[in-house]
Amino acid sequence: MSRAVCPGSFDPVTNGHLDIIGRTSRLFDEVVVAVGVNASKNRMFTSDERLEMLEEACGPFDNVRVAGFTGLVTDFCTEHDVQAIVKGLRAATDFDYEMPMAQMNAALTDVQTVFLPTATGTSFVSSSLVKEVAALGGDVSAFVPSFVLDALRARLADR
Repeated sequence: MSRAVCPGSFDPVTNGHLDIIGRTSRLFDEVVVAVGVNASKNRMFTSDERLEMLEEACGPFDNVRVAGFTGLVTDFCTEHDVQAIVKGLRAATDFDYEMPMAQMNAALTDVQTVFLPTATGTSFVSSSLVKEVAALGGDVSAFVPSFVLDALRARLADR
């Protein structure tokens, strides 16, 4: 069985993330969306909230499951018998950032990294940009699932 991991913080999950996860689900028998749960990072949403949002967002994909992880993604891969790490690339700068990590991961284990280009319509979307635009009152409804939009609005209203 071929198994891949799509790792990230997903704070929050965007339609760009879901595009990569969906396309990965067509390439591998099983996909694990691995949510980094580093407590020292300042996130808008807690680890549990991000896991819950991803569970709902990934519901349409029969071969996708969601799990949290701490530490190295390569350790997660070894523990879960994962053969590939899938990363979405929006621009050349993403490649420049991701390539050394892919090479380090390959040096640490036999897990290979697969790069997928983002879809044209989501190539500019990032969680950080979505949060920034939403915080300034902009409409991000085209970039996140509706329940994520509701969670964003609720969190921003609490501030």
